[in-house]
Amino acid sequence: MKNHYSVIVVGAGSVGMATGYYLAKKGIDTLLIDSFDPPHGRGSHHGETRLIRHATAEGSHYVELALKAQELWHQLEGEIDKTLFIPTGTLMVGECDSPFIDETVKSAKEYSLPLETLHAAEIRIRWPGFSVPNHYIGYFEPSSGALLNEQCIMAYRTLGLHYKAHLQPNTRVDSIDFSAGGVIVRTAENTYYADQVVICAGAWTGKILSSLELPLEPVRKTLGWFETNDPYYHYPKLPCFYFSLKNERYYGFPNINGSGVKVGRNDSERTVDPDFMKQDFNQYPSDEGDLRSFLERFLPGAAGRLKQGTSCMITKTPDMDFIIDQHPEYPHVKIAAGFSGHGFKYCSVLGEILSQLVINGRTEYDISKFSITRSALVSNANHSPN
Repeated sequence: MKNHYSVIVVGAGSVGMATGYYLAKKGIDTLLIDSFDPPHGRGSHHGETRLIRHATAEGSHYVELALKAQELWHQLEGEIDKTLFIPTGTLMVGECDSPFIDETVKSAKEYSLPLETLHAAEIRIRWPGFSVPNHYIGYFEPSSGALLNEQCIMAYRTLGLHYKAHLQPNTRVDSIDFSAGGVIVRTAENTYYADQVVICAGAWTGKILSSLELPLEPVRKTLGWFETNDPYYHYPKLPCFYFSLKNERYYGFPNINGSGVKVGRNDSERTVDPDFMKQDFNQYPSDEGDLRSFLERFLPGAAGRLKQGTSCMITKTPDMDFIIDQHPEYPHVKIAAGFSGHGFKYCSVLGEILSQLVINGRTEYDISKFSITRSALVSNANHSPN
């Protein structure tokens, strides 16, 4: 195997694999390196499904990215000739004063996105699987749904290799040296040289870029699949869902192809060191307990036997916005990090953005909110857990 490339992508998970695909498709000599063999269960991209919503509650600056990402997912489906997106629609439910609901509605209005308002009784009639209190309100986004995330990554991997990208799996990067003329990437077995590097190593990004003292916090999340024989909980009779409660937020998916109803809690987490993260679902009583309690309250017919539980990592920034930028001192070093639990849906467009930054030094998309020098990152840099 040769040891000099135009671009090395460090971390071939969701964003990295997409970036490698776009670079290789444009004829760029690209090497992807990953500590494991993607798709895998050691990072942030496993668990069968991910939500894609267009009316985002994380800020209206995400809406155009979400819409473009959806377009690119459809294009990827056509190129790989496999189903990657299931159009379940998404029902968001909460009390009338929920900030998450308010921001979702605001984004939908600003961009004229389809979002149907439903009172609790209307929700119960349309989807009898939900048990929703009368003082709750819902908003249904019909154009959103579920991405088959592991199959998405495999599609990018298959096509990237088809376009002559090189992949080095099960290879840990020990160090990266930056200079004005390029980069040197060292692993236990080899030393690689490149003109440019894209670092998108998920929870390990803070360690790889320790000199920047980025305030990146890897945290452990859990999710589970629960058995149900009730047809009301099977796709297409149940949409994806997101419940914004007083002090809790949950999301989930219908029973797709017999997998069970999948549910996760979005606001419960424990800080972890990614090198010691384990598949330890049910280490804590709340791992299953929180999920089951939610189901018993709002989807009672889905609170059956736990079929499977898993742990994963997300990497948070202080303001929950992404980092998509170049190194402050070395413009040929691109950085993508801190996706804060809502990044997968965008990885199609993020791969395109990073490929544009590599090839052109700029991108057609507005990524100003994701600057590495924004105040929320700089003011917290000295308090980074890394």
